[in-house]
Amino acid sequence: MDVQYNLKCINEQIQTHCEKGNISTMPNVIAVTKYVTIDRANDAYNAGIRHFGENRLEGFQQKKAILPNDAVMHFIGSLQTRKVKEVINEVDYFHALDRLKLAKEIDKRAEHKIKCFVQVNVSGESSKQGVSLSEVKAFIEELKQYENIEIVGLMTMAPLTEDEPYIKSLFQLLKTKRDEIKALNLNYAPCTELSMGMSNDYHLAAEVGASFVRIGTKLVGKEE
Repeated sequence: MDVQYNLKCINEQIQTHCEKGNISTMPNVIAVTKYVTIDRANDAYNAGIRHFGENRLEGFQQKKAILPNDAVMHFIGSLQTRKVKEVINEVDYFHALDRLKLAKEIDKRAEHKIKCFVQVNVSGESSKQGVSLSEVKAFIEELKQYENIEIVGLMTMAPLTEDEPYIKSLFQLLKTKRDEIKALNLNYAPCTELSMGMSNDYHLAAEVGASFVRIGTKLVGKEE
């Protein structure tokens, strides 16, 4: 597994699709290291990756402990309220804020302002977590009461399908909603970022204007 070569190929594809979509800024690539060893995470760092994503508490703690201090740590999975206190002050970005109970616990446990993405279920699939598109504005307005939460953007996960026009349309819907929230000029919710796109569809997310793409297997592979 040559992570540096994989990153080169990924960046080339991202650049091509940014140009296709007339997007001037390429997204940050988050290496999703949940399925790989600490050594593979180090390989990603040495290849030039600085953003790392984990969705489990133990894996997050392990990777954060060994990666250099300039690694930016993203918690990208669902977080149980009882585990918030163990991880929230260690994250640089939390990508899965989807309910007020969780927001309340984060606000309670946070020792500083936490950069959060609101997770949005754009496709409406019952298997997906997240706030529905129609509820995003009301949900974010409710978050005003929590002084330790900053809504930096919106996040979504697209369905596993080969229908690229459909996936792209979902990403576009998220971008439109992001623009709507951004236009409100809320101090606690600047909502400038978009976290969308994974190994199968990151190129489509880049074409629409993602700020962060979350890539696991195509970048760092899986444990052998």
